[in-house]
Amino acid sequence: MTPSNTPRRVAVDLGTRSYDILVGPGLIAEAGERIAALMPGIRAAVVTDENVARLHLPALSASLDAAGIGHVAIVLPAGETTKSFAKLTGLVDSILEARLERGDAVIALGGGVIGDLAGFAAGIVRRGMQFVQVPTTLLAQVDSSVGGKTGINSPRGKNLIGVFYQPRLVLADTEVLSTLTRREFAAGYAEVAKYGLIDRPDFFEWLEAHHAAVFAGGPERVEAVARCCEAKAAVVAGDEHEHGDRALLNLGHTFGHALESAAAYDAARLVHGEGVAIGMALAHRFSHQLGLIDGQEVTRVTRHLEAVGLPTRIGDIPGAASDFNVDTLMSRIAQDKKVSRGQLTFILSRGLGRSFIARDVEPDAVRSFLTDELGRTA
Repeated sequence: MTPSNTPRRVAVDLGTRSYDILVGPGLIAEAGERIAALMPGIRAAVVTDENVARLHLPALSASLDAAGIGHVAIVLPAGETTKSFAKLTGLVDSILEARLERGDAVIALGGGVIGDLAGFAAGIVRRGMQFVQVPTTLLAQVDSSVGGKTGINSPRGKNLIGVFYQPRLVLADTEVLSTLTRREFAAGYAEVAKYGLIDRPDFFEWLEAHHAAVFAGGPERVEAVARCCEAKAAVVAGDEHEHGDRALLNLGHTFGHALESAAAYDAARLVHGEGVAIGMALAHRFSHQLGLIDGQEVTRVTRHLEAVGLPTRIGDIPGAASDFNVDTLMSRIAQDKKVSRGQLTFILSRGLGRSFIARDVEPDAVRSFLTDELGRTA
């Protein structure tokens, strides 16, 4: 670990449960050394999926071996359907079968699906094992690996079953992002843009100027990931369990999760980041319909998302015109985690980078808006 390769460090301040996020190239090769220094004498279960295992498991295993960390690899199917009770049960049993102890670690090597599932398992096996995130997608590096949200999906909705369980360390190796397809990287970029649209308009302006360089790699990519992690770390430190402002991180997710669920989590049709992109565009258009935001700003948001290849309308989802209807979407929205005592909560906007939590949103207003949006899919 030479000074020239020193990663960006972002601290998540949670008192005795504080941890670091390290951002930069080559961190998988250094993972064993860094984990051993933080948690000497541990053994580990490396949880990953079939796609990531082919690309990155050998390098991580070699790093753990070099550091003297005994480990087992648990390789699961790729895709959103892995976030299920059946796969959770199998994962927990595999960890127990390996005779790992409470002081040992679960290492999540993968995207958001693996991070959420492995983190949930770490939080419940032996009432809590140590947990390390090694996110391999842009979406996971800037969002799902940070902040301790873990869980699985239910047939009734996305991420409805889980726990808050913080990692001990996050290693965001930006070099591995070069193995992503353009579509996968763009899906993660939706979460990058989200941080600018929540409350950092200067960051959104930076992205408008530098998004091509972020996609190309190099220092702009590290800069974007680190700034997103800093933004999320600040929110998590102030509201760990999402009782207040942390809900702002769900900008675009209420609509997006409903669309993912209605599409049966079929990645060929819609992946999470694409759902978030459409959701953010919908949230801004809905805000405009409510008279909260200028139409030119809505256009600016939509154009930026489209410029990087992201969908912005329900009609961009294959088969939406025939498969989606207002009743289905309203039913999914009613199951959103932010619903409180039956009242709908959305993250809306009063201007670029001026998002806010809108409570008690009238269902009739949402229904009318979605009717109009779905009418454009015909």
